[in-house]
Amino acid sequence: MTDGLRWIDDGWEAIVYDLDGTLVDLAVDWDEVATTVVGTFAERGIDADGNLWDLLERASRVDLRGRVEEIISEYEREGARYSERLPLAEQVVAETRPVAVCSLNCEEACRIALDIHGLEEHVDAVIGRDSVAKPKPDPGPLKAAAEALEVPLERTMFVGDTDRDAITAERAGTGFLYVRDLV
Repeated sequence: MTDGLRWIDDGWEAIVYDLDGTLVDLAVDWDEVATTVVGTFAERGIDADGNLWDLLERASRVDLRGRVEEIISEYEREGARYSERLPLAEQVVAETRPVAVCSLNCEEACRIALDIHGLEEHVDAVIGRDSVAKPKPDPGPLKAAAEALEVPLERTMFVGDTDRDAITAERAGTGFLYVRDLV
């Protein structure tokens, strides 16, 4: 351990981090976001059951994807401006291997948070929900991150905070560590 952090084994050629809950804590009231999205469905007379990410997926089928994406992204960008830097961010600064961020948040919010916390210059690639065709847990975002780093998936470690992140790593064929195991 160094400065309270357990460092990631040096056998990996690249490290990809989730953003929210891993490197920073976005100041987003996700219940408020979900309520706003449900209201958007209700305005069209469409039932809106499920969690926020299910609703985003469903929005494509009912011609609301653009509006729902806009709502979520607005909250994320604002939340990025007031985000809190988490302890694992120190590992990004000290990392000598290629580093990427692969997030369920929109790319712009990721970049805002990275910039505010002095991490942008330490991150070689940023893949947000809107950077690829399908968001996590689809393996596409993680594959895009590894490709941007020019490192094979099997030599890439993904660090995240949710089961969705673990599933993404499994589907992509990368290593995976929960952030709770590193701090």
